[in-house]
Amino acid sequence: MNIKKKIAIIGTVGLPAKYGGFETLANHLVKHLSNKYDLTVYCSKKKYNAKERVKSFNGAKLKYINLDANGIQSIAYDTLSILHALFKNDVLLILGVAGAWILPFVKLFTNKKIIISIDGIEWKRAKWNIVAKLYLRWAEKNAVKYSHIDISDNESIQDYTAMRYGTISRVIEYGADHTLKVIPTSKDFNSYPILKHGYAFKVCRIEPENNVHVVLQAFSKTPLKRLVMVGNWDANDYGRKLKKRYSNIPNITLFDPIYNQRSIDLLRSNAQLYVHGHSAGGTNPSLVEAMYLSLPVISFGVSYNRTTTENKAIYFSTEDELITAINKSTKSSLDGLSLKMKEIADRRYKWDLVSKKYGDLFMESLTIKSKLRITPTSNKLKKKYLDSLGVAHLESPKLIFEK
Repeated sequence: MNIKKKIAIIGTVGLPAKYGGFETLANHLVKHLSNKYDLTVYCSKKKYNAKERVKSFNGAKLKYINLDANGIQSIAYDTLSILHALFKNDVLLILGVAGAWILPFVKLFTNKKIIISIDGIEWKRAKWNIVAKLYLRWAEKNAVKYSHIDISDNESIQDYTAMRYGTISRVIEYGADHTLKVIPTSKDFNSYPILKHGYAFKVCRIEPENNVHVVLQAFSKTPLKRLVMVGNWDANDYGRKLKKRYSNIPNITLFDPIYNQRSIDLLRSNAQLYVHGHSAGGTNPSLVEAMYLSLPVISFGVSYNRTTTENKAIYFSTEDELITAINKSTKSSLDGLSLKMKEIADRRYKWDLVSKKYGDLFMESLTIKSKLRITPTSNKLKKKYLDSLGVAHLESPKLIFEK
């Protein structure tokens, strides 16, 4: 009888999933892979009350750490999870770089295999102060250098790690087929009267890099177009100020976080348009979920979002460009865009495909001898030649994705 390999999943708030993208990922990895692997998921004891703290979920063991999984405590949370996981697991799948400071010691003193997802370029997020940014930048370097395999959730992040660290990251995106088209009932119309009207939709953490202020301001200037936005408005001053400013705008409806899957799918799947304002990160779960629900997408035009939507969405970078995109959108153009987004999602963003890729990496990590690395071709070219081509910046490719 084959003994299952033991895999630890580290860096999430925990299971059952009721928070963000990593939790949803862990949920589906457990669902699809617990029959093949002995899985343990580390959870934040602070986010689950006594009744919610079950010992197992969908065939995976759950271990609780008495710290928050996010914010400054995430460093200690991930560190303790890693140390605990070393005793009983063959492979550590670490989601995020907060605990990456300890990886050199893990690699030096143990034979455990380390797979890490760097979760976009976290240190560039505006919410972090300078000290946090410096730590996260250093931790990202450690994560890539001392892991056996590193994962990017987007080809643009893969390009970034290749340029900056000379590593061949593996691209594994997120699934979206857990989302459902919900047909409203009479009770739904009573609970959410906005369903009776056409509207654009956006769901996100209320942070500056998600361009919430840009989206709200644009819709406040297009009074004939409705917007429904869901987010954690009370989590910071930025959100509280926006909520106060825009709550009474007639064509804008703001909801606090909605964790019930049916409720969020109800509002999302009955929208006419999805507005995606994220400017940092990689493949964003809310974007691929909207695409799977056949929503036409207007997106902030950074490389990550263009990669996710295969350059087939509508893009903006300023408030005026968003207003123009909103006003120019016709039913015909949105119907065509809807089909394109759905086709991409059906081809790329399925959980069985995502889970299979992770399962393949688990097996590969157990046999890998050295990490795949590359040297960007531009490193071999002389500055004078690059300058003559007008691409002298390529001499220092580490800077390309940091502008």
